[in-house]
Amino acid sequence: MPNYPILHSTIKGTGTPLLILHGYFGMSDNWKTLGNQFSNDFEVHLIDQRNHGRSFHADEFNYEVLVQDLYSYINHYQLESVYLMGHSMGGKTAMLFAVTYPELVDKLIVVDISPRQYQPHHNAILAGLNSIDFSIDNTRTLVDKKLSKLIPEFGVRQFLLKNVYWKEKGQLAYRFNLQSLTENNSEVGEALPPFTVFENETLFLKGDKSNYITQNEVSIIDAHFPKATIVEIKNAGHWLHAEKPTQFYKEVCEFLK
Repeated sequence: MPNYPILHSTIKGTGTPLLILHGYFGMSDNWKTLGNQFSNDFEVHLIDQRNHGRSFHADEFNYEVLVQDLYSYINHYQLESVYLMGHSMGGKTAMLFAVTYPELVDKLIVVDISPRQYQPHHNAILAGLNSIDFSIDNTRTLVDKKLSKLIPEFGVRQFLLKNVYWKEKGQLAYRFNLQSLTENNSEVGEALPPFTVFENETLFLKGDKSNYITQNEVSIIDAHFPKATIVEIKNAGHWLHAEKPTQFYKEVCEFLK
């Protein structure tokens, strides 16, 4: 395996390490507010996964390499027994990490994703992002206007626009590695391999308006995570941590304490 740099992160607080992994097209900054709250009780690591945020870019992108990136990160910081939390794509990384290196994970929190396979469903977003020509769409307003043709949801565009930054004077760019994410889009929905089990306590948090975890997923969750608890957050969709941060924070703290 190539010798990649260590993942970029922001570390705050003291106590048991709590590692937080963002979702697809996200970055560690999405978790800043909750991260600050969690840092009152834990040593919080807000991590950018490869091809996202301020971490390195690479052609290869799948859950096996994301797990190895995280393993290198944990080794680098000499962490021994961590609490691991991931949202969506980050939840997939966290689940595979926990079944691969169970000795490194004390407790696992998976946010609005299950171990099953999901069909690729980010085509409109990828088409929108790939339609941008930063030499023409050279302001954030112009980028937003162009994106709106393929991505009508304002909230989704705001989330994506957090990744647009001034690479140099007069030159906008994406923080994520759009080429690799486009080429490897089918990897993001991959299922957890069969017959993999994590025996420690696990919390699945789901939004009641989200369809990522339904009754159909309960048996597959139980098969991989026999000590799993599934908690529903009311009036929340897929981004439940952003939509209902107070209840989200309470549920996580109760589980970890």
